[in-house]
Amino acid sequence: MADLAKLKSLIEWPAMRGVIEKEVRNLIGPLRTEKVDLQLKTVDEVDARGYVRRRINFFVDPWDRVSAWLFIPDGKEEAPGLLCCHQEVPQGKDEPAGLEGDTRLAFAQHYAELGYVTLSIDCLTAGDRTTARKPAYDTKAFYKENPKSSYVGKMLSDHMSALDVFDEVKRVDTARLGVIGHGMGGLNALMLAAFDDRVQACVSSCAFTRFATDKNPQWWVEHDGMELLPGLAHHIKEGKYPFDWEHVLALAAPSAILVLCSLSEARFSNPRSVQKAVSQASKVYKMLGAGSALDHFGHHDGHRITPETLEVADEWFERWL
Repeated sequence: MADLAKLKSLIEWPAMRGVIEKEVRNLIGPLRTEKVDLQLKTVDEVDARGYVRRRINFFVDPWDRVSAWLFIPDGKEEAPGLLCCHQEVPQGKDEPAGLEGDTRLAFAQHYAELGYVTLSIDCLTAGDRTTARKPAYDTKAFYKENPKSSYVGKMLSDHMSALDVFDEVKRVDTARLGVIGHGMGGLNALMLAAFDDRVQACVSSCAFTRFATDKNPQWWVEHDGMELLPGLAHHIKEGKYPFDWEHVLALAAPSAILVLCSLSEARFSNPRSVQKAVSQASKVYKMLGAGSALDHFGHHDGHRITPETLEVADEWFERWL
């Protein structure tokens, strides 16, 4: 595992970054290398107060068309684009859209009301992408067809394609793209920021505990039928990991990353572990002259988003987008 503490100068960072990226790619599997022909279509749209909500669909790979919610705020000026990743809920994209689920996680609707163009897609096995007679997040069929990939890698590839949608929306300033997510959505937000340099700002909530300090790392291998990173299994047995979450954060540098975590609920995101990851990755940010672009915010509200934490996220995007 690359030791960020031994990084002495910025000259050494490109080589270490290459090693880290290779290790992460080895674990998550192959990512798309060519731009997908989206063939973007609008199915219908609804006018609401302050924005238009469109149901759209597009290809994320040559065979897989996904549906999504696209929110376009009222106005004529170009606006930042914000991808809103859903947490591990059966309804998928409908929760960020404010149509079902926790209203505090209605990121796509909330940020459209604040003037952002927002987008939310279904992850594979959720929402409109569930398999007949299979529960949401049952990944067996995916691995049967893609034995060398991972569910994390698939979600990352799909969200990279989702960013391409902003290129085809006239109101979007593509120099100002961000991503936000909670839980599994926070995981996807971080991975996207690490592997797609179009992301200028990211807010990730309750997304991780470092592998090395996780009391139940097996969760990453299999959880209620969902296999996030099956390749992690033998690393867990050995007690040695090829990378950890500080390395993912470092890959995202110098993009602005805000990590939200609960100080009172450590089951999903241990606060000390999160703070250590941020602290170690901050060395890279400081070397790149972007020390203030990586931060974390702890709260006592458990595994959820509250008005206070949402306000912190709002300020982060206002600052960096």
